[in-house]
Amino acid sequence: MLGGRAIVLLVSLWNVSAAHAADITGTVELYTRDGRSVPPVEAQHGVVYFEPATPEAARPAPGTFSISTRDKEFSPRVLAVPAGGTVRFPNADPILHNVFSVSPGNAFDVGLYGPGEGRAYTFETPGLVRVFCNVHHAMMAYVIVLDTPYFTRPDPSGAFDLRGLPSGPGRLTVWQERSEAWTQDVVLPLDGPLTVRLLVTGRRVPKHLDKTGKPYGESGRDRYE
Repeated sequence: MLGGRAIVLLVSLWNVSAAHAADITGTVELYTRDGRSVPPVEAQHGVVYFEPATPEAARPAPGTFSISTRDKEFSPRVLAVPAGGTVRFPNADPILHNVFSVSPGNAFDVGLYGPGEGRAYTFETPGLVRVFCNVHHAMMAYVIVLDTPYFTRPDPSGAFDLRGLPSGPGRLTVWQERSEAWTQDVVLPLDGPLTVRLLVTGRRVPKHLDKTGKPYGESGRDRYE
């Protein structure tokens, strides 16, 4: 026969399990203004995240993440991190890079650096961070700094899966680099999978200036090569 303390412990564990028993699954579909479908692989350049209506008192400690530079591209192009997370920018190219951002609340500049493990920056302020290279105009990435531990990226088929979410009300957001964010208030658990359709309107690399606020140069050629 279970003692009183054991019964209390089992009830507490059941309550914790029940409170985090909800899942959200679905698919992101992209389309153009004329109704054409965009290849689903583009959906992976996005983030799906859930914000409970009642924030949790305790959350996992922020970790260390990575965006590498290879063949004059950022990989991954889109990265979600919890507020307080650190991102390292290793350089796998035999040339120089200079990763920077002027996004409010998360502006940074790691300086000019060559091949190697690269330099890091800790993102404290939730929000969207546009990341560029001061050497190569066509390089761009996004860091989504979140005040929630519940986030994921769609896979190359556009499917996403968020598990172990707290039951009850909250807000679900689907963001993709070339689309307006889709946001909806939901109550978990849901009745079934979701299909989220996003209109693609943005350029893959929007027009932007270098870290000093000046044009990269009329020739468009890369620097320091």
